[in-house]
Amino acid sequence: MQKSWLHEEILLLALKDKAGTVEAGVRCEFAIAGAILAELLLHGRIRVVEAKKKKLADLVDATPLGDLLLDECLAKIGDAKRRAPLDTWVVRFSGIKNLRHRVATQLCEKGILRTDKDKVLHMFSRRIYPEIDPAPELELIRRLAAAIFTDVCEVDPSTVVLLSLAASADLLRIPFEKEALKKKEDRIQSLVNGELAGAAMHDAIQAMQMAMLVTTMVPITAAVT
Repeated sequence: MQKSWLHEEILLLALKDKAGTVEAGVRCEFAIAGAILAELLLHGRIRVVEAKKKKLADLVDATPLGDLLLDECLAKIGDAKRRAPLDTWVVRFSGIKNLRHRVATQLCEKGILRTDKDKVLHMFSRRIYPEIDPAPELELIRRLAAAIFTDVCEVDPSTVVLLSLAASADLLRIPFEKEALKKKEDRIQSLVNGELAGAAMHDAIQAMQMAMLVTTMVPITAAVT
């Protein structure tokens, strides 16, 4: 199986296997953007620095990672006139044109998804991405299940990061039963808040949460004023 990136794994979890559409209620672009930021941190391309009580993304290594989307986002950070907070980068990355479709196209090129079209209300065409190779997603679910539903002490850090992103984006409810997850809330929080993912990963995940919250509140504020 070809190497998978966090942003690809997030989209695999978010998509309905047969329909090829994102599950209702999932803010997919923000989850993908958070995954991109986490991936850049994991590979030492950026680091988190604190200034004026804000956590900023600081470029450490501009060497491309070999993924077009990751390298584009890395270049954006490198080309910025000044360092920006992590949540600002999440918002910027989430606004990349056709972000979801670009990630889906990568998965199509790997033979995991296929691209197709259908119509909404028999009027509007949209691109959909049904799954044709279930093995990569099943492996993701197996990794997450082993982390959540067993009491093993050692969990791979990359799995913890994926778990943290998926939990924050409300993606765990897709492969797992709600009641089963509820019984393991303490276990999930223990993993998410533990040291396995590292402080920088927690910063990236919190940045995604903050960006989602801010963009949710803006329309509400505008409606009230």
